[in-house]
Order: sequence, then structure tokens, then C-alpha cells
Amino acid sequence: MRKPMRLLVTIVAVALLGLIAGAQTRQFRSVTDEMLRNPSAGDWLYWRGTGQSQGYSRLDQINRSNVGQLQLAWAWEMEAGNQQAAPIVYDGVLYVASPGGTVDALDGATGDLLWQYRHEVEGEARRAGSAIRGLSIYDDKVFLNTVDARIVALDARTGKVVWNVAVADPKKGFSYSAGSIIARGKVISGLQGCARFYDDKCAITAHDAKTGKELWRTVTIARPGEPGGDTWGDVASMFRAGTDMWIPGSYDPDLNLIFWSTSQAKPWTREARGTDGDALYSNSTLALDPETGKIVWYHQFVPGETQDMDEVFESVLVDAGGRSSIFKMGKLGILWEIDRRTGNFVHATDLGYQNILRVDPKTGKVTYSRDMIPKLNQELDMCPSFGGVKSWRAMAYSPETQAFYIPTQLTCQKITFLDVKKVEGGGGVGQGRRDNYQHPVSGGEIGEFLAMSTSGEILWKKRQRASFNTAALTTAGGLVFVGDWNRYINAYDVKNGNLLWQTRAATSAQGFPISYAVRGRQYIAVPVGVGAASWGTEIPIKLTPELKRPNSGNSIMVFALPQSPAAAPRR
Repeated sequence: MRKPMRLLVTIVAVALLGLIAGAQTRQFRSVTDEMLRNPSAGDWLYWRGTGQSQGYSRLDQINRSNVGQLQLAWAWEMEAGNQQAAPIVYDGVLYVASPGGTVDALDGATGDLLWQYRHEVEGEARRAGSAIRGLSIYDDKVFLNTVDARIVALDARTGKVVWNVAVADPKKGFSYSAGSIIARGKVISGLQGCARFYDDKCAITAHDAKTGKELWRTVTIARPGEPGGDTWGDVASMFRAGTDMWIPGSYDPDLNLIFWSTSQAKPWTREARGTDGDALYSNSTLALDPETGKIVWYHQFVPGETQDMDEVFESVLVDAGGRSSIFKMGKLGILWEIDRRTGNFVHATDLGYQNILRVDPKTGKVTYSRDMIPKLNQELDMCPSFGGVKSWRAMAYSPETQAFYIPTQLTCQKITFLDVKKVEGGGGVGQGRRDNYQHPVSGGEIGEFLAMSTSGEILWKKRQRASFNTAALTTAGGLVFVGDWNRYINAYDVKNGNLLWQTRAATSAQGFPISYAVRGRQYIAVPVGVGAASWGTEIPIKLTPELKRPNSGNSIMVFALPQSPAAAPRR
């Protein structure tokens, strides 16, 4: 071998050894229960930051005075499909799941790919682009809930599969779009896809984080002979459907209670279901013991709900007025407060955009308007539309203002509900023809973003033509971030709603923005893309036709303040 060639081989070998040595010096610290309970301000360990689901970051490097200097730090293209990503970050690594179940581990400072896992979904190509809302992390594993109703544990350092377990049969319609949460070494998850008639039902499950072994399963439909079973009347167990869970739960380690919320009963209308009973545990929040799965208490928000007005969305844990509370808002646009120790009703504030029912703000009792209870094959004019006043775009809480920041949409619809044939394997929701239109009070501006105190007072609101199309993110810098269908990403002052920064993405901002820090530098990460159910597809396309967005282009965009050349990451 000639001397130059030997020299080249030596240089390459030394370089490779250097890379290996560099990789080995990055020590992975296992995520512990204490870390989840008291996370570093620079990490984002749950889908909404912490087990409280507040969507709040304690970082304040980016603040009112300098947010106008934000600039793109890096971006990463994601897989195609229904973009509703909720990234997590631990120790400088950002983990994000694309629609369908591709997981990328990215260097949080540079955007460099560290590893990638692609979940193969056999025979389920139809759902390959389905939304994935979040991942979870514990010990040395990242956990993915898949569209074919499996839970996959990945080595957080390499992306290799540690265990992969089936939770339900995807051929019966079962799936996941919500990520799990972690409670005392258990991976807790809620199934969805429960509109078809089988003996199998939607359930909340716990799996051992180390082995994947199922530890308990709590069915979320009360069956005949069980507590609450009579709330379905004489409907046979086979034909009791619904209570899907497509939003992750919350966890209070002090009370050692998990809070998980369910969607509506199915078929949607009472007449098609064959009962006007409460249909437990639909449209409820369940408090469960993470050790056993036992239901400690439940609170049903809309008993006998009959129009697809879900209350399944995030449960925000806030201590307000000396009480440990849960705050929720669903499609009806009602801010509910319940005591998280007992499940007792505390207060409700209706934004006033729905015409379906009345809620007593002092007792929580719900009374349907007689002319708003659907009759099959007869058109009903109702507000809101199935998209809801509020949907999966989660609200965020700011301790500075003791207020929630809530993306809403002002629409109504004319709808005809249909019957559903009751046969095993059949089922469905009973939706007929629908026609969306702008809410009469909207003035043509269907997007509304508002600040609302824990007592229900409106502090400020912003209306615009385009739908606000992401969850909200609040920070200790006095900011709230939210994006819209018209491709804008915005930062407002939490106190007064003043717009302090705005940029435009290649397509819609949508998903769950987060904030994190790497080596002392704060970042804001915002998913962008397409899909996103009726809020992001049929409603804006029909009601704001002059606003355009591309039909593809999922990615995550990461912003930071400028830094000196000396401080820039080396490549």
C-alpha cells in the first residue's frame, strides 16, 4: 500500500474512533418518577409539558421585550398525513411522531437526526396517515401508541424496539391517536375506534414500562349488571358503543390519581342508540387509581349527550381559590371546573356560542332545549358544528395571569342524523348530510383566540378570518404562542393580547407547540402541516375559500433568539 493511502486509512479510522468515542461519552440518564414529578424547566416530558397538562413552560429567556427577534433555528420534514404532532424533549433530544407512527429523535439544538423508527401497519394502509398526538418517556424508553392499537417501547438512545404489544384488535376498528402518560412505572393509555358493535369495548389500560405486560384494564362503558349499567336502559351489551379516548390523560402524583376523559356514546343520537339514559361513562372524566385501575370517582358533564358534543379534551390541573381543580372545555364552549379530589362540580361558564342546552353555573345541571334533541331523518340547525367551539387544540394556562388561553372556532351546521342497524360488527355514528356555516355572531371571522380567567371572566379576545389551528403554549416570559390555518405563527402578550411577534410557515401551523432549552438556549417548536379533521379541512376550505394552503408539507419548525457566532453549535 502506498504511503498516502495508508495515511488516508489511518485518518478515516481515527475519525471513526472519534465518532464512536463521542457517542459513548453522551451518557443517557434514565427518566425517573421524580423527574416526571419535578421536571427540569428545559425539558418537556409530557404531551402538555407536565402531568398537569397546563401547556406552560417555566422558561423566560424569550420574553415580551425580545420575542420580536425570534428567528428560525432549524426545521425538519415529517411524514405525510393528519398532522397533530405533540413533541416531547428530554436532555436536549426532541422526539416527535409523524402521522402513521414514524418516530424521529432529533438533536434539539441543531435538528440533526439521531435515529428514526418506522412502525409498519399490516393491512391498515387506510390509516397509515392517521394523527399521532404525543409520545411518552420513562426510564430509558420512549413509548409510541400506534394506529393499529399497539404500544411500542423504543430504546431512547437508539430507537430499537424493546417491546411491542397488541392491546386491541384493529380489525374491529380499535386504534390509538393519543399518546400514553406515565404513572409510577406504568404506561397508561386510552383506546379509541369504538363505534362498531362488538363485545370488546373501549378501555383504559396500564402496561409495565419495563416489560409491556398488561397490569389492568378498565372498560369505559358500563355494561349490564355493573355499576352504572342501567344508564343505558335495556340496550344489550353488544350494542353499547363509544366512549373513545383520543386525548391523553393527566396525573396528580400527590393524590396519586389519573384523570382520563371520554367522548360521546355511539351512535350519536339517543334515538339511534335506543335509550335516553345517561349512557355512562360517556362524556365523563374518570379518576383512576394507577395501581389497580379502579374508578375512584367520575363526573359526567353532559348526561345522555345526543349531538356529538364531546368533552373528551385535555384535563388541566390547576390549584385555584384554595381548591385542587380540573378545568375543561369541550365542543360546547363551556369552561367546567370540578374538584379533582372528589369529582364534585364547582362552576361552569358558557361562552354563549352554543344553542343546544343550558347549564346551571352553580349546580352544573344540564337541560336540553326540547327543539334541539335530534329526530332521525329530520334536519336540525345547531351551533356549534361537529368541529365544536373548541376541539383538540388544547388550551394553555398561565400562572402569571391565572388564566386560560383558548383557541376557538365560530361555526354552526345543518345536519340530518340517521339510524344505525344493530348487528354484530356493524355500528357507526349515524351522521347524515351536513352543511357548515359561519356562526351568526362571528361577523365572518370564524377564528377566535381568547384569554379567560379561572373564574370565567374574559380578559381579552382576538378574532380573525382564519381558524386558530394549534394548541396554545404559554411561557414564563409572559407570552402565549398559537398558530392558524392561514400559515401564521403568533406570539401574544398574556396580559393584554398585544401581538408581539409573527412569522409565516409554508403551510398551516397545527399541532402542539412546545418550548425547551439546550445548553441554556430556549427554543420554541411548532408543528406545521395539513389534515387536522374538520377544523383544518372542510370548515376553512368552505367558509374561508379565499385563504389557501398547500395540500402537503408536514414539518416541525424550531425558533430561537439570535446568538453570537462564537456560541453557535459546531457541525
